[in-house]
Amino acid sequence: MNMKNFWIKTLGIYISFFFITGCAEKLVDVNVTIVDQKTALENQILGSYEELGNEVLLLASVRSVDEEGKLKPVIKVPKGKRKALKAMQRQEFNLDDIREFKNTLCAGEGNDGLLKYFENEHTLKDSDYKKFVMAILKEENEDRLTILHRIVATNENFSEKDLPKVQTISASLNRDNALAGEKIQTDDGNWSIKAK
Repeated sequence: MNMKNFWIKTLGIYISFFFITGCAEKLVDVNVTIVDQKTALENQILGSYEELGNEVLLLASVRSVDEEGKLKPVIKVPKGKRKALKAMQRQEFNLDDIREFKNTLCAGEGNDGLLKYFENEHTLKDSDYKKFVMAILKEENEDRLTILHRIVATNENFSEKDLPKVQTISASLNRDNALAGEKIQTDDGNWSIKAK
């Protein structure tokens, strides 16, 4: 190979390299998003919870009478789903009380996904109010567990042994959704007031 051919080939390689790298940069835009396992599980739980919420709305909007005034047959809902839907309905009914309890610091979001009871001035002075708070917290925790059991039962990626993991993820989501000034428990068991 003579020197002239060598330089032509070398120049051709440089031009090809420059052209390929220059064009590739404009033709291909790679966007890499890394989703950790916790985030993926959170998304699965949120999706399952949202699906149940949509079904509550759907059942509430179904007419029981057709256009001719005749009763329509009731939609058959599997027992486990019906139980979870009733739990969500009761949660909605108790929501204002739960917000008040969290706002007055007689309830806080535990690291197991459940609400925890705390004494405050009102509960110390009024035993009937304390019983009321504890009864509503008991209902809320039963409802949360019912819904989490349903999520585990209907999600192919979970088994019953995953319930504690699902509760931990639920607790993380509850902490994220807690309002400033509410009590939250970290994964290591410490309690704090959520900052603004």
